[in-house]
Amino acid sequence: MSDIQEAVREKYGAIATAVQKASASSGCCGPAACGCGDPITSNLYSTAETNGLPAEAVTASLGCGNPTALLALEAGQTVLDLGSGGGIDVLLSAKRVGPTGKVFGLDMTDEMLALARENQRKAGATNVEFLKGTIESIPLPDNSVDVVISNCVINLSNDKDAVLREAFRVLKPGGRFAVSDVVVRGSVPADVRRNMELWVGCIAGALEETEYASMLQTAGFNNVDVEPWRVYNFEDGTFASAFIRATKPAAKAE
Repeated sequence: MSDIQEAVREKYGAIATAVQKASASSGCCGPAACGCGDPITSNLYSTAETNGLPAEAVTASLGCGNPTALLALEAGQTVLDLGSGGGIDVLLSAKRVGPTGKVFGLDMTDEMLALARENQRKAGATNVEFLKGTIESIPLPDNSVDVVISNCVINLSNDKDAVLREAFRVLKPGGRFAVSDVVVRGSVPADVRRNMELWVGCIAGALEETEYASMLQTAGFNNVDVEPWRVYNFEDGTFASAFIRATKPAAKAE
């Protein structure tokens, strides 16, 4: 495991543990790292979406968007969430694909997987499976999912080309890539790129908008669209939460 992967695993494992402890005592917003009031992670889901979800799934949501709102999921589809954390996007997707569909959540952090599986139990979601693994090496077969989603996770990887290649591999022909992620506008100073705490906090590892699009195209995707929707001006540069969409080309007729 790389230094960056280990740092991410440790940080998000600690957040999952903090969420569980807070739930057992005072409820939401116990850990500061939950993002309560954070401009990046706040107000991403409607009350109608979060009603009925376990409070811990909502509390542990550390994303920068709502990927389940990027496209219409259909009954019977198979969905994969890269870096599924506490499981909020998996559970929302599970409602939309229904009992004939399936949603996989992939995470490398034992504590987050335990939290997500407990949230699954509380939600009574029978069409959900949480897998342990890395987003650079997805433990699913080729051409096995209809939609890949992710919420502010791909920027954490130090091998984004591998992530996008793997997403392309597991998608069925015609499958959709619908991701929320942080992107950068302009250059990021080298010292910020080297700073591990900023990396696991979703800034130092962010790609520039056109670079993200280029990587998707290199991986084989078409209909690529990177749409920034919340822009943040920091001392070290300008960043944005973005909706990122792409399609795996449909199979050619014989």
